[in-house]
Amino acid sequence: MRIISGLYKSRKILAPKNLPVRPTTDMAKESLFNILNNLYYFDEVSVLDLFAGTGNISYEFASRGSSQITCVDQHFGCIKFINQTAETFDMPIETIKSDVFKFLENAQLQSNIIFADPPYSFSDEQFSKIPELIFKNELLLDEGLLVIEHSKHTDLSKLEHYGYSKSYGGNVFSFFERD
Repeated sequence: MRIISGLYKSRKILAPKNLPVRPTTDMAKESLFNILNNLYYFDEVSVLDLFAGTGNISYEFASRGSSQITCVDQHFGCIKFINQTAETFDMPIETIKSDVFKFLENAQLQSNIIFADPPYSFSDEQFSKIPELIFKNELLLDEGLLVIEHSKHTDLSKLEHYGYSKSYGGNVFSFFERD
């Protein structure tokens, strides 16, 4: 995986092979950040990265100037790798080792952008629980955005707060906003 833009542009980050992850492709990540770049000044946003995996998305936010980034993942190896990478590049990333659903049930942390990249094998019920908990617990700041990455075989358009989706190959980003 590589960082697309910003301070660490073109840096490659090699994740250990034993992590249970599916990093967002460079093409999909670049497309996502082109959308976000038109909506936000990255140095002014706080980011919550759920199911953070390798931290791929968080590194991109940090490289572009975001200074409040929190990663949540339940896998110790993923958290360890994100911490090591953030330290190596002096990135302002905090990590929380937790089941994402348990975290969302008790979280007090509000963010401008919440990015969730759950396993593509999640059931419709598991996918729907993500925006449900985020909006119920008011974790998204005014004019904030929830982005859920999923496969083209999953349709989130019927969920409350759904705005629109963008497809890139087999990857889909669904965008949710507060009313």
